[in-house]
Amino acid sequence: MRRRNITSKLIDAIQDTPVVFLRGARQTGKSTLARHLVEEGYFEDYVTLDEATVLAAAGTNAQAFIDGLRGRVVVDEVQRAPDIFLAIKRSVDKDRRPGRFLLTGSADILLLPHVSESLAGRIEIITLLPFSQGEMAGRDDRFVDAVFGDDLPESALDRVLTSGESEAEPDLLGRALRGGYPEVLTRHDERRRRSWFESYITTMLQRDVRDLAAVDRISDLPRLLQLVAARTAGLVNYAEISRASGLPQTTLKRYLTLLESTFLLWEIPAYSTNISKRLVRSPKLMLGDSGLAAHLSGITRDRLITQRHLLGPLLETFVATELRKQISWSAVWPSLYHFRTQTGQEVDLVLEAPDGRLVGIEVKASGSVTEGDFKGLRALAEQQAKFVRGIVLYDGDRTVHFEDRMIAVPFPALWTW
Repeated sequence: MRRRNITSKLIDAIQDTPVVFLRGARQTGKSTLARHLVEEGYFEDYVTLDEATVLAAAGTNAQAFIDGLRGRVVVDEVQRAPDIFLAIKRSVDKDRRPGRFLLTGSADILLLPHVSESLAGRIEIITLLPFSQGEMAGRDDRFVDAVFGDDLPESALDRVLTSGESEAEPDLLGRALRGGYPEVLTRHDERRRRSWFESYITTMLQRDVRDLAAVDRISDLPRLLQLVAARTAGLVNYAEISRASGLPQTTLKRYLTLLESTFLLWEIPAYSTNISKRLVRSPKLMLGDSGLAAHLSGITRDRLITQRHLLGPLLETFVATELRKQISWSAVWPSLYHFRTQTGQEVDLVLEAPDGRLVGIEVKASGSVTEGDFKGLRALAEQQAKFVRGIVLYDGDRTVHFEDRMIAVPFPALWTW
């Protein structure tokens, strides 16, 4: 089993919390990781609600099902039997020993009725996303923590310049087109990857979305997902998507929430020091995986030769998803935003630490950087006293300091620092 960087955080959680919920999109490795913890002795048993008999028992009498489990147990795909959460609450209230239940699911249970209330104070939620670039290479990715350091260590900068890429490893574009789903990594033929993505989308929409809620027009969801993929890394415009999809805005927002709850897409809120303004400014819409975004948009290497405008949003989606993965195990544990002023100055991605420190990141689909590429980062620095540094990630091979706290960094820093 490939080592997952979230494992230590997961083990810490089961040491002091009665219920731990490991959530994430289907086929990201949740069951594999859960079974590994059983093999390592952290749990005595593993049951999955993907088995018809087990699901029938949990659905018929959830309390009897939970009471019949012995020892510390993993319950996989738990969202398929929503009544099970109240039964777990009753069981935990009688015995609050830590690590009694590890639940896994491919949908966000917090969106299910009464779940957040029933398990409040008894549960820790951890998200497992597709493989990061570092996990694919068997190493920790610490870019998110490194950029908040007082100084970027010279050894870290040198490592990007001297490590190089193995001939067997894909280039930047190959990494973005591939994404991070475990099954995709085993398919080196582009046609076979397309086949996997098609089956994956069908399964997610026909099964996981239906597990969450009744959808009147399930046939609308594949086209909606394609429309969103074509707008990945762009600001949310409900009116425009509503017109393009033919869905009323109320229905559209409900469907987008369902797609987000199954981790097919996510939103990056706008940054503002005024928290109330963050809630009203337009977020950015992101696909959950750059490979999935490329597939849904029909982006290939050949197409990018003549349609270069497609590369920027794809690379920004790639970088954003890599940062999101690293945040899940980061020691700093920052929040992720985007920044835009009323005059149109922008920063693609902003990391905010819990103490208010900020790092701005621009994504540039080019092999060179100019002084003008730091314009939005300077605007952010001028507004925020706790600005740590601004970084322009670019497709070059040299780290260059432009001015105080402004630096151009090659893309491989994301997975080599």
